[in-house]
Amino acid sequence: MRTETTGKANQEALERIRKSRSVLIDMKPAGEVLEGMTRQTILHAGPPITWDRMCGPMKGAVTGALMYEGLAGSPVEAMALAGSGDISFSPCHHFRAVGSMAGVISHSMPVFVVQNKTYGNRAFSILNEGLGKVLRFGAYSPEVLRKLKWMEEIVAPLLQRALRHSGEIDLKNLTAQALRMGDECHNRNKAGTLLFFSTLAPHLAAAEVSAKHAAEVFNYIVGNDHFYLNLCMAGCKAVMDAARDIEGSSLVTAMARNGVDFGIQVSGLGNRWFTAPSSLPIGRYFPGFTGQDANPDLGDSAITETAGLGAFAMAAAPSIVEYIGGTVEDTMRSTLNMYKITLGENESYLIPCLNFRGTPTGIDIGKVVETGIVPAVDTGIAHRDAGIGQIGAGFVKPPMSCFQSAFEAFKKKYP
Repeated sequence: MRTETTGKANQEALERIRKSRSVLIDMKPAGEVLEGMTRQTILHAGPPITWDRMCGPMKGAVTGALMYEGLAGSPVEAMALAGSGDISFSPCHHFRAVGSMAGVISHSMPVFVVQNKTYGNRAFSILNEGLGKVLRFGAYSPEVLRKLKWMEEIVAPLLQRALRHSGEIDLKNLTAQALRMGDECHNRNKAGTLLFFSTLAPHLAAAEVSAKHAAEVFNYIVGNDHFYLNLCMAGCKAVMDAARDIEGSSLVTAMARNGVDFGIQVSGLGNRWFTAPSSLPIGRYFPGFTGQDANPDLGDSAITETAGLGAFAMAAAPSIVEYIGGTVEDTMRSTLNMYKITLGENESYLIPCLNFRGTPTGIDIGKVVETGIVPAVDTGIAHRDAGIGQIGAGFVKPPMSCFQSAFEAFKKKYP
C-alpha cells in the first residue's frame, strides 16, 4: 500500500476529511428528502440483509416501524408483511443516511438534514429516542410507538421552526468543543447535547409553539444525554461520503453492522461491501442481564470511528468507563493504537490529555492488515430477542477478515 499512486490518493482522501465542514440545515420527513424512498421502504443499519436473516432486535425495529407507519395493525401482521416480499429493505448507507443500532428509518420519520459545506453533499439521520426500551434496540410496545409519533408531530416541527430561525448550525465546531469537554461523540454525548441545546435554545423559545410543547421538547433534549449522537453520526456520514470513490485510495469510508454481518466500504473500491460475521460486544450490562442475552453488534454508529471519533477519540473521554466498563488506561490505549492504522490526524479534533494532538483519522486497510490491529469501536448492547431493547454498553472488536478481503480486492484492482 506504499505505491506513489495510492499515497497520493490517500492524501487526497484524508484532506477531504480534514477540509469537510458539516452543518445542520433542516429537519424533514424521510420520504421528502431520501431520494427513492416510498412507504414500503424500510432502511436498516449495516450492510444489505434480507428479512429471513435479520437478528431479533432488527426484526423488532422493523415490526415497530411498520405499525408506526400504519401498514400493520399488530406485531403479527407486521412480521407477516415484512416477510411477504412487499417491503423493500435497504441499508441506510445506500440512501446517504445512518441509523444507530437497528438503524430503522421509515417514510414518515423526521430526519436531520446535514450538509457538507465544503463539498456540497448531504447526509441524514433520525432523532435519537434515548436509552433503554426504544425502537432502535428492537422494542415496539405501544409506549415506544407513541413516543415516535410525538417526535414526529411535536418535536420535529418545533426543531424545524427553530432551525429556520437560527440558520445553519456548525456541527464540526460543536463536536470539536465536545471533545475538549469530555465526550468522544459516540457513547458519550453529554457535552455535545448541552452545546447543541444552548445553541438552539433561544431559537426554540422564539418558535411559535405553545409553552407546553416547548417545555416538553426542552426536557426531551436535556434529559437525553445521547441526543447529539445522531447529529454527530449524520455529520460524520457527510464527511466520509466526500472521501468516497477516489481512485487508488485504500481509506475506509464506512463501517457498519446489522447484527449478523459486519461490513466495510473502501474509497477506491466504490460501494462494494466486504463482510464477515458480527462480533459479540464486551462491556457492562444492566442489572438482570448477562452476555448470554446479548445480540451480536449492530448499528451504523461506527461511522463516528470511521471519521476519527468514538473509540478513536476515547482518550478525550476517560469518564466513559463508568458507562461501558474498562479502565481509564483502556481509553488511552484505544486512541494510541488507532494512530498505527490511520493515515494521519485531524487538527480540528484535538485531545487535551495528548497535548492537544489531533484524533487518529483515516483508517487504511493496508495498515490494518500489516499491523494486525483492527479499528476500535464502542457500542450499545441490544438484547438478542425482539421487543426487549437495550441491555448494556461496551466495546466490540471488528472481524479482521473484512479488512483482509478488502485488501485482496484492492490489490487485484490496483496490482
